[in-house]
Amino acid sequence: MNERDNMIHNPQRRSLLRAGVAVASAASFYPALSFGQAAYPNRPIRVLIGTPPGDTADGWTRTLVAGLSPLLGQSMIVDNRPGAHGMIVGAAAKAAAPDGYTLLVSTGGPMSINPALYKEKLSYDPLKDFVPICPVLRGPLFLYANNDTKVTNLKEMVAYVKARPGKVSYGSGGTGTTQHLSMELLKRATGMEMAHVPYRGSPMVLQDVMGGQIPFAFDAGGSLLPQARAGKVRLLGVTGAQRYSGTADVPTLGEQGVPNFDPRVWMGLFAPAGTPADIVVRLNEAVIKVAGTPEYATKLAAVASEPWLGSSEDLRKFLVADIARWTLIVKEAGVQAE
Repeated sequence: MNERDNMIHNPQRRSLLRAGVAVASAASFYPALSFGQAAYPNRPIRVLIGTPPGDTADGWTRTLVAGLSPLLGQSMIVDNRPGAHGMIVGAAAKAAAPDGYTLLVSTGGPMSINPALYKEKLSYDPLKDFVPICPVLRGPLFLYANNDTKVTNLKEMVAYVKARPGKVSYGSGGTGTTQHLSMELLKRATGMEMAHVPYRGSPMVLQDVMGGQIPFAFDAGGSLLPQARAGKVRLLGVTGAQRYSGTADVPTLGEQGVPNFDPRVWMGLFAPAGTPADIVVRLNEAVIKVAGTPEYATKLAAVASEPWLGSSEDLRKFLVADIARWTLIVKEAGVQAE
């Protein structure tokens, strides 16, 4: 039996051939559905973050992921990689496949400050090794004091420090953190001289300010504001061009004589360099849809933050400027990595 007769007398083969023609026709008519390609996302997405579970940034991330997961139709796994000032998680994110299934949530320290602080020791380049997806949130920093100092504003703080040369210290969550460098910036603007006491995280700083071990510090509002409202510490000022709505009685540091003093905490979503542009757009749209809701804004307001949304390019431009700003501050203050 020749090949033609075999096809004629083999119904199963004729059926398979017809199916093959149909699939080939469909693939040529719908190129986006060709073999090996599927709509993104079609499997779980891993979200890397450089802070431990329970940290403020971890909470922000889980709130965002809880909204993104049903919108994208896939589970999203938060993968905490704390340590080494964000360098561990940065290296892991850089090494991940650029396919949209490994994302990085980062704050200002690892992205904006580490390049100046660690220079050649840094295993990743924030501008070359990652593609920005979307800014997510930002919030002011609060300058606060131990109640026993009797200091109520910046002017009184400057007088208090200058009356005790070489005897006043301040705390931060670690060398090179936004809180540390913000105080260095304030010192240079006001002529104060204070010794830096680095801690392993802001919660420990807050405990020691309340306990009287150190008199002053900067921090974001998440865990600080409840203690301030309970009268356990005193807020002296807030960063930004305008007063924070949740603490309208606390003047900005600009109002108190330090113009344009605007260091802030912020968070953004990134992906490994080379991630396809259509995936970046898909994720950007999803983040904006979730973080742009009144419900999300209400949740952020509880920790003194606000949604900060924009395009991938908006985040890239901000990052370029933020790196330049902190690089100058690190250099001028002579800050050295631990």
